[in-house]
Amino acid sequence: MEKYRFEKEFEIKASPRMLYPYLLNPDGLAQWFADDVKVLPGGDYLFEWEGEQHPARVASRRLNKHVKFVFTDSGDDEIKANFVEFFLSYNDITESTFLTIVDYSEMDDEEELNELWDGLIQSLKEIVGG
Repeated sequence: MEKYRFEKEFEIKASPRMLYPYLLNPDGLAQWFADDVKVLPGGDYLFEWEGEQHPARVASRRLNKHVKFVFTDSGDDEIKANFVEFFLSYNDITESTFLTIVDYSEMDDEEELNELWDGLIQSLKEIVGG
């Protein structure tokens, strides 16, 4: 199946240092991104949505800047595997953080992806007060 790359930027009135744990730590991710998140022995993650489990690994990260999860159940070839990537950048003028989401998967309905991510980010904003 063909993959689709969805990318969207959101403004959040919170510092990157405050947001970063919600993008990397299992407890933070489980509050807004997935129904449940666990770290497995060896450091891989296990995301759960609607009773389905999806193993992933952190492919790259940079403190308070970036996290990329590659879902290992979506294929052996890392280049073709599903992933979600979070980028944080701070604007001194607006005192806002911009969170850019890159979602690479089989889901190709732009409207549905917009609604999904708008809802997820709204939940995150409510948690962090931003």
